[in-house]
Amino acid sequence: MRTATERAARVAAVGSLALLTACANMSPQGQNTAVGAGAGAAIGAGLGALIGDSGQAALIGAGIGTVVGSVVGYNWKTVKQDVEKSGASNLGIAVIEMPDGTLKVNIPSNVSFDTGKAVLKPALLPVLDSVARALSQHPELRAKAIGYTDSTGTDAINVPLSQRRAGAVTQYLAGQGVAAGRLTAEGRGAANPVGDNATAEGRALNRRVELFLYAVK
Repeated sequence: MRTATERAARVAAVGSLALLTACANMSPQGQNTAVGAGAGAAIGAGLGALIGDSGQAALIGAGIGTVVGSVVGYNWKTVKQDVEKSGASNLGIAVIEMPDGTLKVNIPSNVSFDTGKAVLKPALLPVLDSVARALSQHPELRAKAIGYTDSTGTDAINVPLSQRRAGAVTQYLAGQGVAAGRLTAEGRGAANPVGDNATAEGRALNRRVELFLYAVK
């Protein structure tokens, strides 16, 4: 007899395959729209079921959480290339097209902030300049910065620090001419770790700002 988890994984796998098959028969624009309209989140949930981790499924399918308006698919090729050419790759900043239709710019703490501080390091500014250019050139885009810390310290310290760091990123973008109404900042403290907080390497991975670009209906 299959367990409930096995049945869920099987259903998710079949659903994801059906979505991918359907997308294969669409035009490129149709594929983008399908992902942005919900296919990406469903595929993320399917992957989460297959790897047996609902927490990871949430991260795969809904990185930015609740936003005003529905996220739609977008052709990120030019924006992604511009951000990467600004020095992101040399700084270890990953620029990733997410299954939910967003573009994530993952900014590690070693190139963004000193320990316990929320002042942007100069090396990061050219990367943020390229993001600001993209937002200025594409008024349909929005940005959300989410700050994270490692598990060292209490929530009373970590959550405000992560909020200030996310806010420093959006404030810089606003200073480059991006309307504040198109920017959102959120601090989540030690939530959603991507590394093992029991190791120095894992804690370093967890100290980050994830900057999401997205288009809405």
